[in-house]
Amino acid sequence: MVTTPVPGPPLRVRLPAVNPAVLRFLANEAGSAVFLLAGTVLALVWANSPWAHTYTSLWSTTAGFHLGSLGLDLDLHHWVNDAAMAVFFLVVGLEINREVTSGELRSRRTVAVPALGALGGLVVPALIYLAFNGGTAAAHGWGIVMSTDTAFLVGVLALFGPACPDRLRLFLLTLAIVDDIGAITVMAVFYTKHVDVAALVLAGVVVVAILAMRWLGVWQLAPYVVAAIGLWFAVQASGVHPTLAGVLIGLLVPSRRSRHELVEDVVRYAERLAHDTSAQGEHLTELAARAAVPPSDRLQRVLHPWSAYAVVPVFGLANAGVRLDLETLRSAASSPVTIGIAVALLAGNTIGIFGASTVAIRAGLGVLPGRVRYGHLLGGAVLAGIGFTISLFIVDLAFTDATLVEQAKIGVLTGSLIAAVLGSILLRIFGERLPLCSPESDGPPPSLPPRPWLAPAT
Repeated sequence: MVTTPVPGPPLRVRLPAVNPAVLRFLANEAGSAVFLLAGTVLALVWANSPWAHTYTSLWSTTAGFHLGSLGLDLDLHHWVNDAAMAVFFLVVGLEINREVTSGELRSRRTVAVPALGALGGLVVPALIYLAFNGGTAAAHGWGIVMSTDTAFLVGVLALFGPACPDRLRLFLLTLAIVDDIGAITVMAVFYTKHVDVAALVLAGVVVVAILAMRWLGVWQLAPYVVAAIGLWFAVQASGVHPTLAGVLIGLLVPSRRSRHELVEDVVRYAERLAHDTSAQGEHLTELAARAAVPPSDRLQRVLHPWSAYAVVPVFGLANAGVRLDLETLRSAASSPVTIGIAVALLAGNTIGIFGASTVAIRAGLGVLPGRVRYGHLLGGAVLAGIGFTISLFIVDLAFTDATLVEQAKIGVLTGSLIAAVLGSILLRIFGERLPLCSPESDGPPPSLPPRPWLAPAT
């Protein structure tokens, strides 16, 4: 990791520096996954400790605000799942927006194999889950098994993947993005219980206003942030899950590269500032620099560290606290819900992703990036069975019965853990026997997408 100097004069007193190795760890994909894992483990320990009642009482504590007759009251669990997770989905939307505009999702040949693999990873797990639970009250939970957790997937790949994981990471990241699109669509269509038409119309008006700002060329972030807050309240009142407001904002914020003349303006204003160091010159140079960078990139730079290192770990802490006493585990071991979810996550993703990707390759619809082998594809498909964040999210949307919720969460945790361990082992085996790095004679590797999940260099 290259360290970029921070502008500005140093402090008179030097503070103790953080170990560069620690900064490098926190700045890669594994850092975010470890924070999420820590929140999950803490939730499980807390929920199974003598102080388990404080875990339940904390997340059921009500908080809100009022302005005259208007106001909103939610318990802390819903503030995390409905409000804070909107930031997570906004970052997902920004990543999809960037990939479609200037990333890997622009190329049909590049995206065909992971896209069809993601489709297999959506359909096959759902069918396997329904094979266990079709015709029962638990059938509504089929969407739980349709999502791959990007943070854990890429984090585990960084920690335990083959020696040269970049091309495999490119494939799995593209697959996870397409997978997120499918999972978000399923949430919007199949897990909305009731709709308030008036609030939905208001949300539509806000969306039109955002599109108008895009057309007018608004590049300042403040108008989009105000619109995002308004859209969240409108969607929350409509009955559609409010986190979908985050996805919409992420998809709608402008992401196209700036015109060359805007970049040249930065140089001109900077040269003026060098000759006349004034507050006005500094302000104009700052505005020129902001106008030269797409709003989506600036918004993602601000929000992604909060999403990766605060929102998602807190979500794990708020949702992974499941009682694991002997009676609960005995009941889960024979529950079609628990077994169906665990099998669907592991076997469904392996069969669906590997099978659909193989068909796409054999049919000539696309190719694997670089020199990724079928063995790496198999290990990556198993690893994609880690369905943590959005899976736990959909559990609370699909079930209201406390027993079903408990059994479903155990299924998600079990299936994700087995997928992580087995996928890591397979990638280690195939990574040693099937070298992933291409020889120099094969030409340069394909370009990798930027890593928006990285913390900004300091």
